[in-house]
Amino acid sequence: MTVRLLDQDLVRLEGLWDGGLSGIYDVYFEAAPSAHPQVLLAAALVEEGIALQNVGGRAADAAQLLLGDLCLARASRLLAASASMPLQVSFARAIEAVSAAAAAGDGLKSVRQLLLRALETSI
Repeated sequence: MTVRLLDQDLVRLEGLWDGGLSGIYDVYFEAAPSAHPQVLLAAALVEEGIALQNVGGRAADAAQLLLGDLCLARASRLLAASASMPLQVSFARAIEAVSAAAAAGDGLKSVRQLLLRALETSI
């Protein structure tokens, strides 16, 4: 199944997979089942990374920040390996939009909505 394909991409993130990352992945899979599994995992990792870092809220503790960084870095690597350049740029713009809105105090934008839109336009 898909999880076996993604095992190598989940090294050191297994606890997150069992703790809810799999559910986030399922949302992206249902929305874009024809997308490459690694691209869908990257979307889930971006969403989880932003949540772990508590973007737009109180500063997360150091361990959560590092785990969030790991999620974002892994997502970046997955996208570099399996997504087109326009899709990579769309993901980067989604992260930028969420971060910029949070930094400006404009409220947190839905990273899921932005990533789903990116996936829709790439298919």
